[in-house]
Amino acid sequence: MIIIPAIDLKQGQCVRLKQGRMDDDTVYSDDPAEMARRWVALGAERIHLVDLDGAFSGQPENLQAVRAIRAAVGVELELGGGIRDQATAERLLGEGLDYVILGTAALEDPPLVGRISAAHPGKVLVGIDARDGFVAVRGWADVSKTRAVDLAKTLAGEGAAGFIFTDIARDGMQTGVNHEATAEFARHAGAGTIASGGVTDLGDIQRLLPLEADGIVGVITGRAIYEGTLELAEAIALTKGKING
Repeated sequence: MIIIPAIDLKQGQCVRLKQGRMDDDTVYSDDPAEMARRWVALGAERIHLVDLDGAFSGQPENLQAVRAIRAAVGVELELGGGIRDQATAERLLGEGLDYVILGTAALEDPPLVGRISAAHPGKVLVGIDARDGFVAVRGWADVSKTRAVDLAKTLAGEGAAGFIFTDIARDGMQTGVNHEATAEFARHAGAGTIASGGVTDLGDIQRLLPLEADGIVGVITGRAIYEGTLELAEAIALTKGKING
């Protein structure tokens, strides 16, 4: 299991939202590239990028910041937010990103995952964000009638390399990961699942580690590492067995 720091981009700044609300943000840095360097210095092997403006507009809006981050660090980068077609996905992969994350588009056009995966095997992750077990889209503004686990099964068949599962009710709230729901999702997903939403402290990481057997391959953390309730280096050491759980 890997620990993946999140850098959420809004108008070029590094922010965190509570439950996906654009009007409830905390700005942590106006230099996202420097923030990326900070997390890599602490041992991060991959960074999770979210173009929040793009999630609402339907097209990438923070490319300048993404390019600066790519130039600043050599670790894997994954980006979601506003990727709604194959041309956009290919353009972003051409910018040096290692993975593109589809959300809204994956729900509305599952074969799109298949088309991009066929052209770029192993490069497509699907972000499935759930509220009460149902998929939410368009920056979480709309909740569909599709169950998260059902969508995962469909998209695994289309070639998705993995999933990022977010429990919206926990996201940015530091109330703990919904371990049970995440493990259930991972067991049904058919591809590796990265947990997201609610990470508070090292205890959350400790509780997730046994769930690797269910298919949880990573965990994304944001507010906890920005506010210091989780020490990134310590969490990474735990996953590598360098400290006792």
